[in-house]
Amino acid sequence: MAYRFPSTMVGGLTAGVEHRLRLEVTSCQCHLPQTISTFTSTSTEGAGGTDRSSIFWFNSREISFSACLTQMYFIHCFSVIESGIFVAMAFDRYIAICDPLRHSTILTNSMVFKIGLAVLLRGSLLVTPHPFLARWRPYCRTNIIPHTHCEHMAVVKLACADISPSSYYGLFVVFCVIGLDVFFIILSYIQILRAIFGLPTKDARLKTFGTCGSHLCAILAFYVSTILSSLIYRFGQNVAQHFHILTANVYLLVPPTLNPIIYGVRTKQIWNRLLHLFTHK
Repeated sequence: MAYRFPSTMVGGLTAGVEHRLRLEVTSCQCHLPQTISTFTSTSTEGAGGTDRSSIFWFNSREISFSACLTQMYFIHCFSVIESGIFVAMAFDRYIAICDPLRHSTILTNSMVFKIGLAVLLRGSLLVTPHPFLARWRPYCRTNIIPHTHCEHMAVVKLACADISPSSYYGLFVVFCVIGLDVFFIILSYIQILRAIFGLPTKDARLKTFGTCGSHLCAILAFYVSTILSSLIYRFGQNVAQHFHILTANVYLLVPPTLNPIIYGVRTKQIWNRLLHLFTHK
């Protein structure tokens, strides 16, 4: 997990301190990737990573039930928030490409704040039932969670009562949130592609579509791992336990690791800044 913080800090902070980069990158596009890295790093390191780090460093293999529920809440909460941020970024790309002259008037600082607040509230409220549904169940089986963190289904499967409400609500959150978010992202990109194909030259089309490349790569890294982990945990009864754990860890660790790399690898100013940082004496 230590490898993730250098990539996040270098990718995020370099974009933040490089003044010239702000002249070419829109406000929403500049701040939201950093928000993704901050949220996911907080959820996996602050809420979940502390427990995993203590396992490796101090051989601590226990966590209280209340702390486990807290960890569960924040991990799933920030996942929903990250999904909402991707929708906001798709809307930003739609305005920037389809209506560029009005971009600064539509996505004002006030509007970006309202969008961020709506995304935050949605994530907080939708995930709130998870820890309550888990706490209300009796646990008379083993207290060993076969996981590296307190994943929702991994915890409730230890209960000796019917877990259907937790399972159904979890599926509702997955398909409602991810389904709606993916729908709006696809809708935005349909309009974006229509605008791109309407450009007069091939070079103009490639250059315009290239501005969406980082966003598309980040979307694939997040949604593929999220959907795969959720479906395997609910329907993969015959899948090996270590594969369950592997997919859940990939879902938590890979997207936040790749985000700063994805957003930085195509940005010349970031490369120049990094080169200056490592070569300047």
